[in-house]
Amino acid sequence: MSVHKAVKKVTTHQLREMKSRGEKISMLTAYDYSMARILDRAGIDVLLVGDSASNVMAGNETTLPITLDHMIYHASSVIKAVERALVIVDVPFGYYQGNSSEALRSCIRIMKEAGAHAVKMEGGREIRESVLRVLSAGVPVMGHLGLTPQSIYKFGTYTVRAKEEEEAERLIEDAQILEECGCFGIVLEKIPAHLAKKVAESVSIPIIGIGAGPGVDGQVLVTHDMLGITHDFSPRFLRQYADLNQVMTDAVGNYIKDVKANDFPNESESY
Repeated sequence: MSVHKAVKKVTTHQLREMKSRGEKISMLTAYDYSMARILDRAGIDVLLVGDSASNVMAGNETTLPITLDHMIYHASSVIKAVERALVIVDVPFGYYQGNSSEALRSCIRIMKEAGAHAVKMEGGREIRESVLRVLSAGVPVMGHLGLTPQSIYKFGTYTVRAKEEEEAERLIEDAQILEECGCFGIVLEKIPAHLAKKVAESVSIPIIGIGAGPGVDGQVLVTHDMLGITHDFSPRFLRQYADLNQVMTDAVGNYIKDVKANDFPNESESY
């Protein structure tokens, strides 16, 4: 009789242990069951159900339009596919800023309705009250500093953040504030590599970078960018590991050709 080997789930505690022993953390985005299943079986440590679904899945210019219901839909699809990875869900714009009660309601919905393992919120000291309120309910929270896409209209650009000394010092302080609140980790987006390394060394919680150099505790990319499905996005920090846009275009082209030529289905593909 075959014995099913239990899969050891990745937890927030394990991520801290990985940091302490110098093991890098791998993280990618997922928005649907099929892709999440592939990523989980490949051995990814963390899956982020990112509000980047607004861009990648819905075709919006920014992450702002996506709703809490949308995020719960994507997250519940991902959760069903995952056996090993830790699944973190972005709390979308407008569902936690400036109102800790709203933040708590949003995060409880994500945890209860999607079955998520943790949530992620953008910002530092300005969302401290919301972070504390959510953590007090037992919901694990990951922070997000540097380039915060939900604040795109405030900054007016997707350029590298914290290049000036004052902003850099504030970012380090914000990372320490988030750690003191009880966050289990922080994503650092698009900041100078030397600053990201300094942040990672200044806190005991894992720092996951995207466009933040190699001196952090792990890396995250948008899966559709990394696999070359989205072709019109090529920032410096993106390494493309496949060209699925071309693979899929060729496959669809061959399918169309075979249908037009009445070559599909053939006799062996018919009943």
